[in-house]
Amino acid sequence: MDGDSLYSIGELARRTGLTVKTVRRYSDHGIVAPVRRTAAGHRRYGPDAVARLALVRTLRELGLGVEAIRGVVHRELALGDLAARHAAALEAQIGVLRLRRALLTAVARRRPTCEEFEEMEHMHRLARLAPAERRRLVDDFLEAVFDGLGDDAGYAAARCSMTPELPDDPTDEQVEAWVELAELSLDPGFRSGLRRGVADHAAVRHAGGTVLPRPDAVAVVRDHATAAVRSGIAPDSPEAGPVVAALTGHCARAFGRPDDAELRRWLVRRLSAAHEPRRDRYFALLALVNGWPTPEPLAPAVEWSVTALRARAGDDSPRRA
Repeated sequence: MDGDSLYSIGELARRTGLTVKTVRRYSDHGIVAPVRRTAAGHRRYGPDAVARLALVRTLRELGLGVEAIRGVVHRELALGDLAARHAAALEAQIGVLRLRRALLTAVARRRPTCEEFEEMEHMHRLARLAPAERRRLVDDFLEAVFDGLGDDAGYAAARCSMTPELPDDPTDEQVEAWVELAELSLDPGFRSGLRRGVADHAAVRHAGGTVLPRPDAVAVVRDHATAAVRSGIAPDSPEAGPVVAALTGHCARAFGRPDDAELRRWLVRRLSAAHEPRRDRYFALLALVNGWPTPEPLAPAVEWSVTALRARAGDDSPRRA
């Protein structure tokens, strides 16, 4: 090869935009080899070294290590396979970074003090749980709420509807929602509040040793009182009377009870037992994690109905549905 078409390390560095030290290091690793040396021992490289170093520079910018690059340029490793493995590794790193960013965002919103460092550590552990660990946490929560209440399809469906499934590639908002949802489901007070409502409903359905297809009182309230809440009807106003009459008439038929003051007092007791103010927050977070539409909150309808029923608890005048 004509010596005029060969490059010194300095010339090769200028043509590729690399430093002399970097070119020498790649040469020492056998990634780009000199085609000959001068009498003084200086290295000389052929024209193909420019193209090879351009490839090396691109691979380095993509994050590949020197040994992996050497395998590629010597065709010991297939570039496509190596790129696929590297992309998968980067995807895992991106997932970790996304979790960290979401956690830091949540911490920033809470503005914790140094004394609350333990809480931050707890949030970090929840954010980093593996899928199997998340599943165990959720299963433990749902067992605390539903265990021992029967194996009928209704409870199986309820458990399914309360199960969060964080996607493999969650958004920051989904990660934040998961951390808050996990904290909520670990709260003993929240668990016992949901358990009371479910156990109360189970007792009514299994009354007399027979499972009856009776509705949940909260669901009946939702169907009848939500529109009144939206319309701004005061629960103790005359305008609330027809709504309460429709609600108690529905319950009287469904539960086989007279539509009287005792029914209204019974409903107040049931709704009070079933009312867990944080339930709406759980289902809002669940919808965000699972990518579902945000559900209508139940607390306003329950609170409206309890107030309306208490205002009429002593009224034994005939009811009209």
